[in-house]
Amino acid sequence: MNYRCPKCQSPKYHSHGRYWRKSDSKIIIRFRCYNCSYTFSQATFSDCYQQNKRRVNSMVGKMLCSGVSQRRIALLLKITRKTVQRKLIFLAKIAQKNHLSFLSSLKDDELSEVQMDDLITSHHTKLKPLSLSVAVTTKSRYILAAELSQIPAFGHLASLSRKKYGRRKNELGEKLEGLYQELRKILPKQGLIDTDEHQLYPIMIEKHLSGWRHRRFKSLKATVAGQGELKSKRRDPLFSINHTLAMMRANINRLFRRTWNTTKNPQMLLHHLWLYIEFHNRVLIRI
Repeated sequence: MNYRCPKCQSPKYHSHGRYWRKSDSKIIIRFRCYNCSYTFSQATFSDCYQQNKRRVNSMVGKMLCSGVSQRRIALLLKITRKTVQRKLIFLAKIAQKNHLSFLSSLKDDELSEVQMDDLITSHHTKLKPLSLSVAVTTKSRYILAAELSQIPAFGHLASLSRKKYGRRKNELGEKLEGLYQELRKILPKQGLIDTDEHQLYPIMIEKHLSGWRHRRFKSLKATVAGQGELKSKRRDPLFSINHTLAMMRANINRLFRRTWNTTKNPQMLLHHLWLYIEFHNRVLIRI
């Protein structure tokens, strides 16, 4: 691989020895710049530059996408919880970059049929709900885009939420606007999009995907009470998105039902989501 000096950007350099890297037991080659005599190595250009625990990166990523909590990961890998948290943020940023290249590899016929729905979770307590909007391809069930938004509590929890935390801002419309803007960049001019009967979907689709045909389906009864992703009807017209959301619930411990692994920081849930999206698209779907 052709490198450039990090200091002066000169392409001229020569070999300057090598060293054994303790963090992953690899031999790394050093270089010296002809122009400014600055020394650097192969590791200088790595995303993992200056990390002391790089050997656990892969395992942390897989475990975070397999329903394992951060505390349990720290226990099993003999690292601190703070290290696991830093790894989550680091791996999520890389996954977000990789997702762009993954989308560019998809063909128009794979992107011509899309399904979309929202998954409801919470920020520490059910009195502070969050809505996770997800769009997937109907045939292959690849996750194309996702957005997290704050919503006010509803149903019998609405009055309790207002009493304890005040009125919560509804960010769903604003976040859906951003999600459909992203979809418009990657989807072809025409296609078919299936959703449930949420009142905001027709407005957004007409505004951003005017060339697309929109089909709406009534929400069906869940197979298991309280877990609305998988439906009891023999043929679910929104199976692709519902099955994907069910997989998210099963593999992201923050989204478990009846659990103490709740999200304390919505931004960390977003990082966790990006990490899962790459694992879902590149590993789980292809098993």
